Amino acid sequence: MRRAADLYPGEAKTDRRDAFILADTARTRRKQVHWLDASSDELLAQLRVLNGFDTDLAADQTRITNRLRDSLTSISPVLERALGSRVHQAGVRDLLAAFPTLTALREAGPDKVRAEVARRSPRLASKVAGAVAKALAAQDVTVPAEKAAGRVIAELSGELDRIFTRRDALAKEIEEVFLAHPFGEILASLPGIGPRTGARILAEIGDGSDFASGAKLASYAGLAPVTRQSGTSLNGESRSRRGNHRLKNAMFLAAFASLRDPASKAFYDRKRAEGKRHNAALICLARRRCDVILAMLRNREHYQPDRNRAAKAA
Repeated sequence: MRRAADLYPGEAKTDRRDAFILADTARTRRKQVHWLDASSDELLAQLRVLNGFDTDLAADQTRITNRLRDSLTSISPVLERALGSRVHQAGVRDLLAAFPTLTALREAGPDKVRAEVARRSPRLASKVAGAVAKALAAQDVTVPAEKAAGRVIAELSGELDRIFTRRDALAKEIEEVFLAHPFGEILASLPGIGPRTGARILAEIGDGSDFASGAKLASYAGLAPVTRQSGTSLNGESRSRRGNHRLKNAMFLAAFASLRDPASKAFYDRKRAEGKRHNAALICLARRRCDVILAMLRNREHYQPDRNRAAKAA
């Protein structure tokens, strides 16, 4: 609204002037204005609410993980190297909650360490116990305030475990709502789209009727390249920094997961052979899949790889 107001003469800020600018912008720039979805699709509304909550939990999960690893580094860098990359495992979180410092781990002994991890991560118990033993042997210095840092580590481990548990339960709820929607099973038939990424894509584009073509959808998601040209000094295309970032991330992750599909892998390999880097090739693949997704939603049909092979052969 304020950027649009800069295009009109005058510096006044009144309700009457704002109303005129809003109405005139909607009248003259219909294609540039993003219209709100006023549909009464209850399942889509639920998906948007649940996706937003899952995004918040994911941000909290990342923040607490980083804080936990930082706390581990402050008292024992070798212990952080041994366990920091494994905090997504339930057994490791239990271990840090029960024995958060080097002193506590030494007093517990290898048998208790192994048993604590084995309660929820049995396959990882021996490996983690061995890594902890090496960390204890590598550092024999006790840093100041280790006890206070241990209390923080224990609380962060418990909080992180609760977030993982909540996200797992939320993922099941999202999957139920996603598959209950008429377009849920259609999107899930495309390789690389699971309940979580499919729910985010569906919540952002709905039935796809707002997009006249796959190019429009790609532009909305920020997957279409942007031309940069200025005389002879600058002439080329670069990736867009704008667009719907939630949709773009979901499309990117779905494209990455689809590399197990032969058709997607062949397209990706072709782009890599042209000299594109990994991320650029994935964005090209995600852009190509915009046409497929829009066609599936428009025709109410599941993904049919045999039809693509037949078209190529013809």
